[in-house]
Amino acid sequence: MKFVADKMLGRLARWLRVIGQDVAYGSHLSGWGLVRAARREGRLILTRDRRIGGKKPPKYLWIESDRFRDQLKQVVHACGLDPLKDAFTRCVECNAPLQPIAKEAVRERVPPYVFSTHEKLSFCPMCHRLYWPATHQQKMVEELKGMGFGGR
Repeated sequence: MKFVADKMLGRLARWLRVIGQDVAYGSHLSGWGLVRAARREGRLILTRDRRIGGKKPPKYLWIESDRFRDQLKQVVHACGLDPLKDAFTRCVECNAPLQPIAKEAVRERVPPYVFSTHEKLSFCPMCHRLYWPATHQQKMVEELKGMGFGGR
């Protein structure tokens, strides 16, 4: 599923990317910009703006809460998402799908400890960020489980 989130939902957008969802997000995406992006790219609008219905958007989900945990739960349940299935497969900064990369190709870009202890690294082809499994990923998984996703 593809989403476009309004500028009030930055934290939700990042967490949806963490769980592998395609989420367009940016300060330019509000009002008519949101509607145009949704139509052009076939995205579901996620918004806290009560006036969005007057703009006749293609499809939208009005986000009820201002707390990101409740927002994430609402989207996951409303859209039937599996939060752990595709977790950590998208760049949280630019939304591009991550690609595996040989660690030898990025030896100079990662800390020596990471190079010696990790076999699987991922690369964002758009913004060139590198990702590897570390304690922050485990903390995110625990956060998701704490929200009731994926068992305990």
